[in-house]
Order: sequence, then C-alpha cells, then structure tokens
Amino acid sequence: MALRRTAAEPLREVVEREHARDPDGLLAQLKTGDTEQRRWAARDLAAHPAAAAALGSRLAAEPDPSVREALFTSLSRHANDAAADALLPLLRSEDAELRNGAIEALASMPVIAGVRIDALLADADADVRIFAVNLLGDLRHERVPRWLLGVLEHEVSVNVVCAAIEVLAEVGSTEHLAALGAAARRFGDDPFVAFAADVAIGRIESP
Repeated sequence: MALRRTAAEPLREVVEREHARDPDGLLAQLKTGDTEQRRWAARDLAAHPAAAAALGSRLAAEPDPSVREALFTSLSRHANDAAADALLPLLRSEDAELRNGAIEALASMPVIAGVRIDALLADADADVRIFAVNLLGDLRHERVPRWLLGVLEHEVSVNVVCAAIEVLAEVGSTEHLAALGAAARRFGDDPFVAFAADVAIGRIESP
C-alpha cells in the first residue's frame, strides 16, 4: 500500500539568540538562562579555560543538580590552576553535594591538585583535612602513600586519622602496616582506632 504524504509541518519561527556563543555570551546565559540553557552554557564553557573562575563562582549559586554536574565536568576538563582554585573553597561548604563534586573534580587533575595537598593536610580546620584525606583515596599521584603515612604519624585529630585508616583499607600496601599499628597505639584510649587499624591491616595482608 502506498504511503500517504503527510502535510508539511509549518516552519518554526526563527528566533534570534538572546546571547552569543562566545565566552561572554555563554557566561551571561549561565547566569540568566533557564535550566537547559544554563546546562548547555556550562558544557560549552569547557572549551574556554579562562572561564574557570566564573564556573566555580556559579557552583555555589546553582540550584539544579544537572547544571552543577556540567559545571564540575567543565572544570575537570580545564584542569588548570584557576579550576583548582575555584574548587578548593567548596571543601568548606556545608553542602555535601558540592564538597563531593569538588573532591571528584580535583581527583581528576592529579598534577594540579597534588601541589595543594600539603597545605590541605595542614589546614587549621580538621574537616578540611578529612576531605583532603578523602581526596587522596581517589587521587592517582605517586606521593599518595607518603601523604597517608604522614597523616598516620603526625595528625593529632583522631577523626582525621580514622579517615586515613579507612582510605588505607582500600588503597594501602605493606609499607603502611607498621604505621597503622603505631597509630593504633598512639590513640590507645580510642578503641575504634584500634579496630579500624586491625581491619585495614587485615585487608592489606589478605591475598
């Protein structure tokens, strides 16, 4: 049976773009567009490394999770100093989604993030030090074992040490065994440290 030709749909009205697709136009759309427009602007700004600071500023104000994800993705692709500087303040955010997104994005730029680890581990805020330890769990950097050993040997906060022990249970090696035992003895008044250290040692030693 022959197919019937359907009536042609009317042509859509051509609407002039509110903003150009250059960096300035994309940044304007990121601030004033609807959710879909903001998401596409965040994605397109991945091609403009100079926009890293603006992307980071938008993260704190952006309410939509899908737009936030696009912002983090673009910052990860930039992988430059400006991107890292935009992400680091989010480690102090009360918003767990922002903190976790920042950790994931920073972990994707090991060279850039690596030069900031020492300062994070020495931060006056124990929570920031914990988040730095969590970052080490995902960071593919040759100094990760050394940083974790330093936490076990010198960190004064039991919560930060426990965070490092939990990471070592997943990524540790035999070079950490002695330090795990020493940390358990150093915090001998806290039974959880000894328990966590025993679990980590068991996982490292298991075939």
